[in-house]
Amino acid sequence: MVLLPRFAAFAEAYPDIVLDVVTETGPVDLVADEFDAGIQLGEYIQKDMIAVRVTPELRLAVVGSPDYFSSRSIPQKPKDLNDHRCIALRLPGGPHRWEFERARKSVTISVSGPLIIDDTHLVIQAALAGVGLGLAYEEQVAEHIAQGRLIRILEEWTPPIPGFFLYYPSRQLQPAALSALVDALRLSQQQSVRDGRTSP
Repeated sequence: MVLLPRFAAFAEAYPDIVLDVVTETGPVDLVADEFDAGIQLGEYIQKDMIAVRVTPELRLAVVGSPDYFSSRSIPQKPKDLNDHRCIALRLPGGPHRWEFERARKSVTISVSGPLIIDDTHLVIQAALAGVGLGLAYEEQVAEHIAQGRLIRILEEWTPPIPGFFLYYPSRQLQPAALSALVDALRLSQQQSVRDGRTSP
């Protein structure tokens, strides 16, 4: 969602820079693990890091396949998920709890079902296969919804979340390659306004 759409242009502009990308589902200590930078949801970034917005605000989407709903009712409120098979995403500390909000009312559901996995792309594939209901970023499932392969539910219960930021430790001398990457990924004010959102 962040790197791939912009990487071709970055690689063309900076052919001598090699990005060595590691994916992790849990928190990462950039300094201890000797990473130059990370990309994370804004709410999880430590306060002593420099953070640069790289996406607009995001929304989560709860989805299921038409086959799944062919013999089941469509949930109208979060607690209805307790009667459904859900595909859980494993994070450090255990499966991720699904959080919802509507009219300043917050609801957290500890979903259960036949499958717990640690990759959102596998969650989407399992939902497409009719295994159960999955939770993913709206952007990741938009095409599947538009094509009728997935049905979105509880949309009014999923308000925007801050989105992704590139973050890195404060240094007097910032590597030139990192500066180039920051400039390439930075979400401009113009991009935010075009998407109908504003940057902090």
